[in-house]
Amino acid sequence: MGGTLDCLSDLLGRGGGRRRYKKRKQFQTVELKVRMDCDGCELKVRNALSGMKGVQSVEINRKQYKVTVQGFVEPNKVVKRVQATGKKAEIWPYVPYSLVAHPYAAPAYDKKAPPGHVRRVDAIMPVASYGAGAAGNQEERLTTMFSDENPNACSIM
Repeated sequence: MGGTLDCLSDLLGRGGGRRRYKKRKQFQTVELKVRMDCDGCELKVRNALSGMKGVQSVEINRKQYKVTVQGFVEPNKVVKRVQATGKKAEIWPYVPYSLVAHPYAAPAYDKKAPPGHVRRVDAIMPVASYGAGAAGNQEERLTTMFSDENPNACSIM
């Protein structure tokens, strides 16, 4: 009977102190833009990322300068690991042009972007202009732009 109590007491934490549990990292995909010109650059980045704790896979598309890392990692630590190799790295700044309201506007258009992509403009484009909420649609914004009640309205008529 003493053995069972010892086992139970070990399970319940006989030490009396509180155990701290680390918050478990979420599985995620981190996409980076890293300029790589040769096989040596690619190998250096691949080895640095493959050796990271929690990394499941590393995919590199050298033509687009895109590195995709999957695993239980934090994006900022992945960026720092690549920067430690001497390469300039940033979170992937492009999205498909179909997801942007105005893909050829000055802030979104980037001629260095891969085909079919534009720069991410979440915080750059003023979505909530003319009193419409962030979820307001285009028609509502155009209606208020020409309204008599809007002091900043266009007065073409």
